[in-house]
Amino acid sequence: MKKLLSKFALLVVASVGRALARHCSSVGLKPDLRMISLPREAKERGLSRSAAALGRGSVPSGVPTQSVGTIKLVARLALVTALGGAFSIALPALAADTPTASAPATSAPATDAPAAAAPATAAPTAPAAATPAPPSPNKGDTAWLMTATLLVIMMCIPGLALFYGGLVRSKNMLSVLMQVFSIFALITVLWAVYGYSLAFTQGNAFIGGFDRLFLKGIFDPASGAVANAATFSKGVVVPEFAFVAFQATFAAITVALVVGAFAERMKFAAVLMFSALWFTFSYLPIAHMVWFWPGPDAYTDAAAGEAATAVSGWLFQKGALDFAGGTVVHINAGIAALVGAFMVGKRIGYGREAMTPHSLTMTMIGASLLWVGWFGFNAGSALEAGGTATLAFANTLIATAAATLAWLLIEWIVKGKPSMLGAASGAVAGLVAITPACGWVGIGGGMAIGFVAGVACFWGVTGLKKMLGADDSLDVFGIHGIGGIVGALLTGVFNTWSLGGTGIVDYVNNTLIDTSIGAQVWIQAQAVLTSVVWSGVVAFICYKIVDMTIGLRVSEEKEREGLDITEHGETAYHL
Repeated sequence: MKKLLSKFALLVVASVGRALARHCSSVGLKPDLRMISLPREAKERGLSRSAAALGRGSVPSGVPTQSVGTIKLVARLALVTALGGAFSIALPALAADTPTASAPATSAPATDAPAAAAPATAAPTAPAAATPAPPSPNKGDTAWLMTATLLVIMMCIPGLALFYGGLVRSKNMLSVLMQVFSIFALITVLWAVYGYSLAFTQGNAFIGGFDRLFLKGIFDPASGAVANAATFSKGVVVPEFAFVAFQATFAAITVALVVGAFAERMKFAAVLMFSALWFTFSYLPIAHMVWFWPGPDAYTDAAAGEAATAVSGWLFQKGALDFAGGTVVHINAGIAALVGAFMVGKRIGYGREAMTPHSLTMTMIGASLLWVGWFGFNAGSALEAGGTATLAFANTLIATAAATLAWLLIEWIVKGKPSMLGAASGAVAGLVAITPACGWVGIGGGMAIGFVAGVACFWGVTGLKKMLGADDSLDVFGIHGIGGIVGALLTGVFNTWSLGGTGIVDYVNNTLIDTSIGAQVWIQAQAVLTSVVWSGVVAFICYKIVDMTIGLRVSEEKEREGLDITEHGETAYHL
């Protein structure tokens, strides 16, 4: 019935238009029948149908202006009335015949309907507002997040593996490659089984729950639907599987970083056992404390915002800023590495025999892959292909270059010659330091962080290493630990608007607010201290458990022969 009424209304409009045209022609007028349809120009300007129609007729010579004006006024009033009445009948019928899924409710509120131009008595009762459709992932964001995930995988295998492999002696090359490769596989499986659930679901302030064990609840086989994960913008989501895979690569490379501290002397079985324990009791809690929150859409008002923050991670509640893993990844791994260097003990002949890298070529290739892959690590942490991702991308490029130059400069001054190993180490130091800051600071702040990190990490692998007396084989603590601490603290300095930073987002009022340097640095210091203590204590316990069960270290004979042969039965080179 409603369809018949709508067609009848349109016939009435056409009949009135033709009648008016014949009448106006009899008195010498030439009305423009295009008044019946809304011109494209008027649509683009948001004009109403009646407003778009005004002023479109022409006045021929020989007709009194007053008569013409009167006839035109009557004609326009008749058209407006006819159009208003017809559309007041037609629109409800048309709306009822239109599938609700084809247009979001926000795009066509009832108060914007053309029927409002008709007399109040002719207007139908406005229909109840439809429930807004849930947001759908943007294909560009999804594609970028998957690309970033691939880049981080490349960072670990082969990037980190080659970087570490080139730094050890040739008899241990394959053992390092094997450790990094196997850890990546192990942590990826553990992440899917329970890691993701404990890190990124609601539990308490220190650890998550078991809602996503074996990634359950993400994929619905009956409908083929995939659950979505929040980003950092209200109403913007990504497929949860993309987020799961992206974060899995972070967990895997963090654990793999630690092996550089005890390279060339630890049992392969001990490496795997420690990795599983430390991942479970150190990485997952710190990731939850720093990164877990219900998402921006939970912050609808002040009360809802307080409730959302209350169920977030402990350091997130405090306001700690860590864009891509300064605390979660680098400080966490650096401290575990330092503890491992002490507990596993020094390599046989350390300090007496030359233990120079066997292939700086491999190290340079690995460092280059790390730098390229780090764009996925940092810019991908924006979770969207937008302005924040480009800021993180630019900071990752520029800060790393600044750190490389700073390391080379200080090395040139202190040692008399700049080295390839120094350039590669400086680049990694810059990448580490800019990680927590890349989306929170401006370009100038990022460049300053890179320069400071280059100098600080050079001291970390030279002066500080001698002071500590530990055999951190590949300088994990000196670069990742020190670089992570520098970057985390300086994020609090350069986040402020006065130094070109971004400030932080007030999701309740949907606005940006500035930060105070002193207050934010104090919050950052709490995050650093928490990471240092938590990782250090957990690492100590994990190493002890491994040592008491299967033992940490290979025998002196196996160590002298090399782990490639004694642990894996193969060699890297046949010369």
